[in-house]
Amino acid sequence: MFRIGHGYDVHRFSPERRLILGGVEIEFELGLLGHSDADVLTHAVCDALLGALALGDIGKHFPDNDDAFENADSIELLKKCFSLIEENGYIISNIDATVIAQKPKISSYTDMMRNNIAKACKTKAENVSVKATTEEGLGFTGSLEGISAHAVALIEKIQ
Repeated sequence: MFRIGHGYDVHRFSPERRLILGGVEIEFELGLLGHSDADVLTHAVCDALLGALALGDIGKHFPDNDDAFENADSIELLKKCFSLIEENGYIISNIDATVIAQKPKISSYTDMMRNNIAKACKTKAENVSVKATTEEGLGFTGSLEGISAHAVALIEKIQ
């Protein structure tokens, strides 16, 4: 049996923060604002996995009013989300994610991001796709207000 989940996340840029996407720190003059490390890509993947099992969203499991998750490493949060997939008898078939950002260009980092996500989800990097696109100067990402990400996860019941 297969189940599919979709995740979406967005974070505003902030000059006082580091920029972390898919567990990779990227040199850029702006980081992302959030309670945790604000890794918008990893948060979207978490939501896709949780959604595949109808277990709510990342905010339900790691609320932003809980000090335990302040500045949390989102790859560690992803590992916890994946443990719920395992506990329910599923494995990852594949994850497909898209980062929407006018800047910075992230294509040279996507393989590292894929590897980090795959490792956290105990799957092969070939089962994880990370892509990037701009919005051609349109919308909040186009005007450099922030970054968003979408992710879709297909999980498979272990027989």
